Amino acid sequence: MTGVSEKPNFPELVRVCARIGFLSFGGPAGQIALMHRELVEERGWVSEAQYLHALNFCHLLPGPEAQQLATWIGWKLHGLRGGLAAGLLFVLPGALVILALSMLYAWSAQVEWFVALFLGIKAAVLAIVVQALMRIAGRALNTRFKKALAVVAFLALFFLDLPFPLVVLGSGAIGIVVAAVRPEWLALKPLGAPPAASPRPWRQTVTAVLVWSAVWALPMGLVLLVLGRDHVLWHVGVFFSQLAIVTFGGAYSVLAYMAQEAVHGFGWLSAGEMADGLGLAETTPGPLIMVTQFVGYLAAFRAPEPFTPLVAGMLGAALTTWVTFVPCFLWIFALAPWIERLEHARRLNGGLAALTSAVVGVIANLSLWFMLHVLFARVDEFRIGPLRLYAPDWPTFDWRAALLAALAAALIFRFRLNVIKVLVIAALGGLILARIG
Repeated sequence: MTGVSEKPNFPELVRVCARIGFLSFGGPAGQIALMHRELVEERGWVSEAQYLHALNFCHLLPGPEAQQLATWIGWKLHGLRGGLAAGLLFVLPGALVILALSMLYAWSAQVEWFVALFLGIKAAVLAIVVQALMRIAGRALNTRFKKALAVVAFLALFFLDLPFPLVVLGSGAIGIVVAAVRPEWLALKPLGAPPAASPRPWRQTVTAVLVWSAVWALPMGLVLLVLGRDHVLWHVGVFFSQLAIVTFGGAYSVLAYMAQEAVHGFGWLSAGEMADGLGLAETTPGPLIMVTQFVGYLAAFRAPEPFTPLVAGMLGAALTTWVTFVPCFLWIFALAPWIERLEHARRLNGGLAALTSAVVGVIANLSLWFMLHVLFARVDEFRIGPLRLYAPDWPTFDWRAALLAALAAALIFRFRLNVIKVLVIAALGGLILARIG
């Protein structure tokens, strides 16, 4: 189907969005392709041009672009309630599965077979992250300037330990300047005809910002009043609220920052457990950034007072999910009326191109950080002047993890198996090696 068909009624939209929510495996690329097939090709509810314009618009926003695209489509078809239905149904199936897996993980993490199972999952995550790095680099780094930005971002994060928001937002600012003076450095495409003049939707935007900012802050206000600033739930809510603002370029771009802060800054979990959480998120429907819920659950589960560990963990997971995804609704409902205007903003597009290039360096940082902490039981940090360096403890090298990582890499790059099959095979490999190791 190529044209746009009649707008669906609301129950039909809900039914199709629920189907997409339960089938949205495979990361943002697979999720975007699934929505395109279901909503553009098969049903024609939005046109190809509208879909691509909206996708480019969502790339400009912090947060999971696939979930925001689903929210925009719902908004386009049925306004506020359509956006809420589509966005929530994209998130809820994966959120419920991750919650159940987080509960199982917290109670079983010391069981021998469980440890062996997740040895394989952690090893597979290494290969999966490297695959994401190569895929994004191949698509994004099409000029020398972009390649240089990626290298600088990697050096700034891995060796200089500069703050992640500074690197990402700084890259975007550089892109805005370069777009004005040397757009060819960013390979920016010529702009088409500007949209027809129309009233600017300031009222809609301001109303959405005020309402959704209050919704975003509501549970944090309750935590502050009941538990205070020293409780783990307050720290969880503040951290993941900040993360929601700087999550440009997809989940992989922010995982290293989140992992390093959660592991070394707050001590909520170990580096190996962080890799376990990413493996769980890879196997469930919905956005990969849902791994934040796993972190929030463990953080509260391990500092539960005045609740029981189970109740605290569920509150931590719920709060994390709330402050991670409510901002996505804010961005869409506030900015969707501006979509055609933003599509023709050259400087904004330049900032996005530069930011996407820096994301390659960010993911390279994540890949190397995960590799060190999965292959070695102990990794020390030390500084030489402004440089932050890592020193793996070689006697703690885990040959089983290295073997399983090599197997996962072969399955992905040589045999081109999908992520879920690779994770299952690597997990079974971990169980087998535990028996013979």
